[in-house]
Amino acid sequence: MLKVKGLSKIFGGLRAVDNASLEVGQGQIVSLIGPNGAGKTTLFASIAGFHRIDEGRVEFLGQSIVGLQVHEIARLGMVRTFQITQPFAKLTVLENIAVGAFQQFSSKNEAHAHARLIAEKVGMSGMLDQPASDLTVAGRKRLELARALATGPKLLLLDEVMAGLNPQEIVEIIALIRSIRDSGVTILLIEHVMHAVMSLSEYIYVLSYGKVIAQGQPEEVVNNREVIEAYLGRGAADQMAPQVQGAAHA
Repeated sequence: MLKVKGLSKIFGGLRAVDNASLEVGQGQIVSLIGPNGAGKTTLFASIAGFHRIDEGRVEFLGQSIVGLQVHEIARLGMVRTFQITQPFAKLTVLENIAVGAFQQFSSKNEAHAHARLIAEKVGMSGMLDQPASDLTVAGRKRLELARALATGPKLLLLDEVMAGLNPQEIVEIIALIRSIRDSGVTILLIEHVMHAVMSLSEYIYVLSYGKVIAQGQPEEVVNNREVIEAYLGRGAADQMAPQVQGAAHA
């Protein structure tokens, strides 16, 4: 579904992303992990059209999307969320979700009807008349997901959707992400909550200093010495292994 080959993004003299390649197959949940400052969000933004890439190719559904505008890429079916949620604070939850729905529907009534369906899927049916400014962190995260889903994406790029959530909220978002994938939406996610990454992911790419330093299934990645040194920290592979085994048998 998504193929990124040799992508580089340069800011001044800094190669924020350096010759990065990855693939996401239809129906998969694929994760992109790495330490802070590794270039993950820059890579996301470059894939989704928010940054002009300096080198490389990005193909979505078999066609090059390099040079397309963000809204053009979104219409093709690739949509991203943002690490820092920015809802339209003066609008209600329903109106915020409808903003995404207007990409599919020109009628206000149709957009609002679709928004209600999406709200039900993400557990926000009881909040539709609530101002977005009143939402908790978890509520804003769900709203960000809902607004993206309302566009009717084929591929959803999730940027740290679990950041700032408590353990119970993380469990709920993990279940929600699985349900989104089961509904037919492919997912590429950036995430620092490692037990969520290990539980959800079918394949993982590891970015460090803008380069992909490792890739593979979760059990392969956590046992990669280069990954441990770059990101997980010494001894982390032994700590994560039981979680990976448990997820594999769940």
